[in-house]
Amino acid sequence: MPIEMGVWRLDGATPRRLPAGRLPTEAELETFLEQDSSLLGQQLLVIGRQVRTPQGKWIDLLAMDYEGNLHVLELKRDRTPREVVAQILDYGSWVSTLDRDSVLEIANTHFAATRADLEFEQAFTEIFEAPAPDELNEETTMTIVATSLDDSSERIVTYLREFGVPINAVFFSYLEDDERRYLARSWMASEASSSAPASSRRASKRAEWNGRDWFVTFGDGDHRDWEDARRYGFVSAGGGEWYSRTLRSLPVGARIFVHIPKHGYVGVGVTIGEAIAFSEAEVESDGQRVPLCKQPLAADYEHSDQKPSLDADLAEYVVPVRWETTVPKSEAYWVKGMFANQNSAGKLRQEFTLERLLSHFGIEDE
Repeated sequence: MPIEMGVWRLDGATPRRLPAGRLPTEAELETFLEQDSSLLGQQLLVIGRQVRTPQGKWIDLLAMDYEGNLHVLELKRDRTPREVVAQILDYGSWVSTLDRDSVLEIANTHFAATRADLEFEQAFTEIFEAPAPDELNEETTMTIVATSLDDSSERIVTYLREFGVPINAVFFSYLEDDERRYLARSWMASEASSSAPASSRRASKRAEWNGRDWFVTFGDGDHRDWEDARRYGFVSAGGGEWYSRTLRSLPVGARIFVHIPKHGYVGVGVTIGEAIAFSEAEVESDGQRVPLCKQPLAADYEHSDQKPSLDADLAEYVVPVRWETTVPKSEAYWVKGMFANQNSAGKLRQEFTLERLLSHFGIEDE
């Protein structure tokens, strides 16, 4: 049965139903959704409007969620014919094949036409307050936007959802009350009512890695000091197996870009040795190898009441580095949209971040 939505205004003890009007135009509803995707009940970043497919068709809106998954939004005014179901499935089948580069091309073309001051990574961070994930378009969701669905279309959508096809319909009613206009929304089915769609993970949907560059998160504070790291040539992490595990995975010869949380990137260097416990680490001083823990350090590099810690999981681990360039924390470099996360180390894949770091620190890539 088609879903009908009503809104009543209470004038004293007498309810008065607001009359439903016709949505002015699809273009106006597109604009509403592009300006405020929360109308759909979920924050989305619109990365394309009237996106042309290879078949010469046009997708009304293409959007992305916090996890980097794509959403095909197809708008149809008034009652939606059953043909729109076949149409959105056609669009979804094409969108699901888009690799990362194709997604970025669509997004940056859209932003160049609408907000020339933004690139995709910056727009993503502006909406979600987090950097874009390495993998984009692992899953594709299709949403029909309409005022109602005919019985046949509703039956088809329900049937597809039972088999885990990520398709749904959202209904908007356009209501008028004197000179005020309202949009009311209702979903045909809750997200919990369908099986989880199968992942369409493909290697091409992940940013390629150049095999060399890594990021390192350096938690500057009481237990770790960036000026120590600059002076003696190292990066470190510890206080738990989760914190040190990724740092210990750094290979010798890796080029690392060091990031201090809430500040920015502060240095570039090359690892010259494997990770070792702080208590056993050595550094070069006056041409000799000396214990790092015996040097005049600003931080204690301890995470236990026992000094040195007898718990290997709590120990601070050190990776020796030959610095190419470093700056004080006060001169850290950061641009909205750059990549960073809480892991102590990881592969740096994001081209947006890498290009800006190389330029800022004056490094010519080979």
